[in-house]
Amino acid sequence: MASLLWGGDAGAAESERLNSHFSNLIHPRKNLRGIKSTAVPNIDGSLNIEDDDEDDIVDLATNSLLNKLIRQSLVESSHRVEVLQKDPSSPLYSVKTFEELRLKEELLKGIYAMGFNRPSKIQEMALPMMLAHPPQNLIAQSQSGTGKTAAFVLAMLSRVNALELFPQCLCLAPTYELALQTGRVVERMGKFCVDVQVMYAIRGNRIPRGAEVTKQIIIGTPGTVLDWCFKRKLIDLAKIRVFVLDEADVMIDTQGFSDQSIRIQRALPSECQMLLFSATFEDSVWQFAERIIPDPNVIKLRKEELTLNNIRQYYVLCEDRKDKYQALCNIYGGITIGQAIIFCQTRRNAKWLTVEMMQDGHQVSLLSGELTVEQRASIIQRFRDGKEKVLITTNVCARGIDVKQVTIVVNFDLPVNQAKEPDYETYLHRIGRTGRFGKKGLAFNMIEVDKLPLLMKIQDHFNSSIKQLDPEDMDEIEKIEY
Repeated sequence: MASLLWGGDAGAAESERLNSHFSNLIHPRKNLRGIKSTAVPNIDGSLNIEDDDEDDIVDLATNSLLNKLIRQSLVESSHRVEVLQKDPSSPLYSVKTFEELRLKEELLKGIYAMGFNRPSKIQEMALPMMLAHPPQNLIAQSQSGTGKTAAFVLAMLSRVNALELFPQCLCLAPTYELALQTGRVVERMGKFCVDVQVMYAIRGNRIPRGAEVTKQIIIGTPGTVLDWCFKRKLIDLAKIRVFVLDEADVMIDTQGFSDQSIRIQRALPSECQMLLFSATFEDSVWQFAERIIPDPNVIKLRKEELTLNNIRQYYVLCEDRKDKYQALCNIYGGITIGQAIIFCQTRRNAKWLTVEMMQDGHQVSLLSGELTVEQRASIIQRFRDGKEKVLITTNVCARGIDVKQVTIVVNFDLPVNQAKEPDYETYLHRIGRTGRFGKKGLAFNMIEVDKLPLLMKIQDHFNSSIKQLDPEDMDEIEKIEY
């Protein structure tokens, strides 16, 4: 498997430049949508506070890339898998081993070399559909870490004819960072497929005028792929056998991408296999999926039922953030803490709290939206490894990142929406993580008196009990148990 951009010496320098991305996939934050270019905080107190009073915005594409980086091994999904076949009368197959799929020997070697020993729960159901003859279309819901990328890469590699030197498989990704991540999977799984090559239709990959694209697998972003197909005539869509649209929920969140994707899809031949993947399936994603994928099989995950039933919730009335910090210190000193996540609404508060805790000798790390995705992934991994006991973060960590050792969540600020009303969903995702994996957890809300009505709305919304805690009563604090 090679990833040369085009044949001959003409493109060698450009090829080397692009391939250098693989050793450092994350580029300066100016290239990531939704992340402002501000300096990483200095913990000595000299903090850049530009834009720090703004709420951190969770960017879908960035969050997806973050999940890919921190989930290097398969995460066994706890969701129940539902399968809706286009032909309900046809038998539903699932596999427990990769051998049952009757793959080419070089593909089996690539799978095992990547460390996959057996199919994940979603792969068990999806792979027989994706590798079926004649090809079947698929719409699938799948989170990062469930083997989704490996599944559709396997489908592409299975249908490629190495002797035919033209594009046969096309994969669209919403950002070029995500495209490069997918390309890495293609290269690793296809390392024994010596005559199959991958090429990237992403910004900055300039093809000399008159050059011909002979690589069989194209991975790119909608805008560049559209340009290569219709303006530069580098890709003949009539010859594409497998079309993959990855991260559909991110795709429709990006202006213009859904229209560009539809234009590409409409030029594909009727016999082309079409595969669409999305982490979430809101109504808008379903409408887009049904519009772009004809006669599909569907694999859905039942929604994860986050619950507050096994989480004991408390609130502490405070006057200001210094008062909140003192209350936090009393709680921290009164109960045994495995690991804790502290949520702040703004970067300013998150930075201030980090400095205060570090000056008092606590092992803490700071996670906020101004960091590059690579920096965030490194911080989360250190926290998972137990190198820091406390993670201070804004809403960039509210979803999708699970650390089993977390026993306490603190809302240093209550989550509110733009209308300054309670953000119920964010509250659930913030404190719901401490009660996952069947554990009991604790949640503490530090609130000013004027925020008490907001907390009562949260209590009523979830029909749960949030008890007041006196931070000066150490006897009461020490009685708290998980």
